[in-house]
Amino acid sequence: MPRTQAATSVPSVRLSGVAISFALKEGGTYRAVQGIDLSVGTNEFVAIVGPTGCGKSTLLNAAAGLLKPSAGMVDIFGAPIAGLNGRAGYLFQQDALMPWKTAVDNVAVALEPKGVARGQALERARDWLGRVGLAAFADRYPHMLSGGQRKRVALAQMLIRDPEILLMDEPFGPLDAQTRQIMGNLLLQLWAENRKAVMFVTHDLEEAIALADRVVVMSAGPAATVVGDYAVPLPRPRDIAEIRVDPAFHEIHRAIWATLRVEVQKAYAQGERTA
Repeated sequence: MPRTQAATSVPSVRLSGVAISFALKEGGTYRAVQGIDLSVGTNEFVAIVGPTGCGKSTLLNAAAGLLKPSAGMVDIFGAPIAGLNGRAGYLFQQDALMPWKTAVDNVAVALEPKGVARGQALERARDWLGRVGLAAFADRYPHMLSGGQRKRVALAQMLIRDPEILLMDEPFGPLDAQTRQIMGNLLLQLWAENRKAVMFVTHDLEEAIALADRVVVMSAGPAATVVGDYAVPLPRPRDIAEIRVDPAFHEIHRAIWATLRVEVQKAYAQGERTA
């Protein structure tokens, strides 16, 4: 499949021949991924899909500097990663909001490591809460917010730092279908304002296509690798609900699913054998 133009520049993230293994409690090692070659352009939105347990989150952790590859290299803007990736923001599936802090304090705390004065941090945090549609909820605690509202706070908490790379691990997974669409459109709106490199992990192929410039398919594990890399030539801006009824969307979905289905079936068969 042809690559987007953004991917031809110096990539924000490049994984070259990456393998990652984990020590097993009973001895030996488990190779999660191997031979991973993957790049994300400076302004590119790349979604990663694959069967459960194929190492999608492992790749995000390598790009974040949380995991050191057993083999291969991880480069950030052309330089080998050294320690934690300070140029990236990470949004997890489960939010990490502090229950004793209000929404505005949860967002403002992200600026503490940068030494931003509290008054300025709170002002910027309120601005970001407004941008994610929560201006009226700034002084509420997490338990007073819905799941979608908490996810918006977490999104503001990540974006207030102005990271150059967004690492997103099934961020909308716990939400209902309608809220996922709202959050997806919000993400696209914010991303379009100042396009950052995005690595977005999801189990939802439709979500991947609706959001991304490219969809990368991983094989069933262990020793998972990239088995498909598909451009998504759908026009932007996009509305997630509307784009899913476009005939071109269904054509792309059929092409990717033909590859993904094989790997999902492999993973299911492995689960049956080990049950």
